[in-house]
Amino acid sequence: MRRKRFAGPMLVATLCLSLSLLGVGCLVGCNDGKADPKAEAPPKATVEPDLDANNFKVDHPDQFPLVTAVEHKAAPTLNVTGVVQPDISRAVPVISLAAGRVVEIKARLGDTVKKGQLLLRVQSNDVSGAYQTYRKAENDERLARIQLERAQTLYDKGAIAKSALEQAEGTEQDAKADLDAATEQLRLLGIDKDHPSGVVDIFAPISGVITDQQVTNASGVQGLGAPNPFTISDLSYVWIICDVYENDLDAVHAGEYADIHLTAYPNQVLKGRIGNILPVLDPTIHTAKVRLEVANPGMMRVGMFVTATFYGKQSETRASVPAAAILHLHDREWVYTPVPASAGHFKRLEVVTGSMLPGNMQEVVSGIKPGEQVVSNALVLQNTVEQ
Repeated sequence: MRRKRFAGPMLVATLCLSLSLLGVGCLVGCNDGKADPKAEAPPKATVEPDLDANNFKVDHPDQFPLVTAVEHKAAPTLNVTGVVQPDISRAVPVISLAAGRVVEIKARLGDTVKKGQLLLRVQSNDVSGAYQTYRKAENDERLARIQLERAQTLYDKGAIAKSALEQAEGTEQDAKADLDAATEQLRLLGIDKDHPSGVVDIFAPISGVITDQQVTNASGVQGLGAPNPFTISDLSYVWIICDVYENDLDAVHAGEYADIHLTAYPNQVLKGRIGNILPVLDPTIHTAKVRLEVANPGMMRVGMFVTATFYGKQSETRASVPAAAILHLHDREWVYTPVPASAGHFKRLEVVTGSMLPGNMQEVVSGIKPGEQVVSNALVLQNTVEQ
């Protein structure tokens, strides 16, 4: 009897193939329509508005009156630092014509001295040499005078020729010239010819303040050589030397005046005239030395620091508001302005203020313009907002 084969596996494979063909046909039929891009796009992003901390809304805006910023013509100022220095033309060195050793000092650095006051004494060998020359010239002149008188007597009696008399006259005149020169040398050294001394006294040539001292007791002094023992400066007029940067030189003009504010005396304001602008700039920091000439009322001392204010630039138009409209907060300055077309809304703006003006007004350099409105009392509005 023949056995029959089992047809199960073949039937399963045929069924799977049929189902696959049916799936492909369904997919082809479904792709006949167009895809919708809106349906496939991600949902629309929603942007949440950021909160501006400088915008405020109040319930009663009528409680905060507004003022209009007015126009103010301001001359820009340039503030530079400077140092008080003595006027070179009023500084006179104290010199000694005699070289020697200092035996006594009568004045010190910083002392105020008068003209003709004794400053120091110098023991010098130059005095003995000058006095020796003087004595020889004196003896020669006396001998030449005697010879001239004798020649005059002989000539009157006809014993000598006129040429001999003229020769005696020339000798006497030469001797007298030598005597005058020796006497003048003693006078320049400060020695009395009738009371000679080996010590030379040095006196002050002008009245003023000793601004430099280069000698001490027992030190040596070179005749007409550097350094000079003292330097006396007349401080009735002083110089102020300022450094002005290259891009600020348009505000400085020779002959104009500047305000001088002393660091030691902040409430004292002086006027200084621009006497000179050095034509050579400092090659390292590109500044020019500006010299101000100032009359010293007695309080200015050499080496003091000052602030010079120049007004040489063109005037600018700026805004000015009452000082109460400026809010000082977190080391900055602010004003409140109303937001247009939004009742009860105010906006806080940062400004840069300038100097105080008459009438309790304050200059505003930047931030607002003339004609804009601001809250008259910024501090009251700020307290209301914080509550």
